[in-house]
Amino acid sequence: MFKHLQKWFVTHFLGHSRRRARLVSKDGRCNIEFGNVEAQSRLIFFVDIWTTVLDLKWRYKMTIFITAFLGSWFFFGLLWYAVAYIHKDLPEFHPSANHTPCVEHINGLTSAFLFSLETQVTIGYGFRCVTEQCGTAIFLLIFQSILGVIINSFMCGAILAKISRPKKRAKTITFSKNAVISKRGGKLCLLIRVANLRKSLLIGSHIYGKLLKTTITPEGETIILDQININFVVDAGNENLFFISPLTIYHVIDHTSPFFHMAAETLPQQDFELVVFLDGTVESTSATCQVRTSYVPEEVLWGYRFAPMVSKTKEGKYRVDFHNFSKTVEVETPHCAMCLYNEKDAQARMKRGYDNPTFILSEVSETDDTKM
Repeated sequence: MFKHLQKWFVTHFLGHSRRRARLVSKDGRCNIEFGNVEAQSRLIFFVDIWTTVLDLKWRYKMTIFITAFLGSWFFFGLLWYAVAYIHKDLPEFHPSANHTPCVEHINGLTSAFLFSLETQVTIGYGFRCVTEQCGTAIFLLIFQSILGVIINSFMCGAILAKISRPKKRAKTITFSKNAVISKRGGKLCLLIRVANLRKSLLIGSHIYGKLLKTTITPEGETIILDQININFVVDAGNENLFFISPLTIYHVIDHTSPFFHMAAETLPQQDFELVVFLDGTVESTSATCQVRTSYVPEEVLWGYRFAPMVSKTKEGKYRVDFHNFSKTVEVETPHCAMCLYNEKDAQARMKRGYDNPTFILSEVSETDDTKM
């Protein structure tokens, strides 16, 4: 009982106090900030205004959307009011009965704003209209119509592009909460489960990983977030995955793996972050998307495997039970990768019949008792 309480205390209190910083969160967001960026470099965001608008959050995007339309309507309303004021079309100038205004029925700033709105969104109520009396009004009408089309195209296109971004499709791809290490096919492997929550496929899917850790070079240089390639495969390879049902991807821990010198006891004391990427093309839109997640040492379970989650019903359909998606089962697993390979080498030597190097053959004198 005391051991269980001690384990619970270490997990819930000491574990939270030494929580590791992540570069990539579990939902794929990057935890990084840029400091001391020159003012000249910040102008690049305004040069690439399309990408900047697409990357904005919805509250900022809708603020820009509303401000762009209201601002343009009010700005051109002021211009129409100025045209009417210069041409003395307003009632305070007491125009004569035969006076032809530039714009019919503009009596003040409010009516000028309404005419600006009607012109830009092409409502056309038929009450206020431009006459052929002055060329300034005709030029202003053409200019506002062209600028209104540009504003409509940009803002509506930005909203549509934001909605249809494949980033939302990536939300329907999920990874298991933990990674596990156990034997698979006679080899020690690190396994991760990934599932597609939609029935539509990701075409040309490719999965890979990066191990991020701090390393010190022989020259004494400290490299933070040094990246090491981690190859993940499934039974049919790591490209062109048939991603209709949950897949268990695995990384073979061999002599070239950075996990080769780790053991069950030393794994929690390691300082690394395993980032897993899944690239693919959305079947319905042909847009490429990327899904990513990360695992720290506390989320890698040594000596476990994933519980099965795919079964076949009596009607002949395949059923996926997501209740067991992140559920793990403890299995017998070698203490370390070196232990497994040393055991295999010992068994191979026994089968090949190696001689015992400590065996000493003592000479025995033979006597011939047979006399002729």
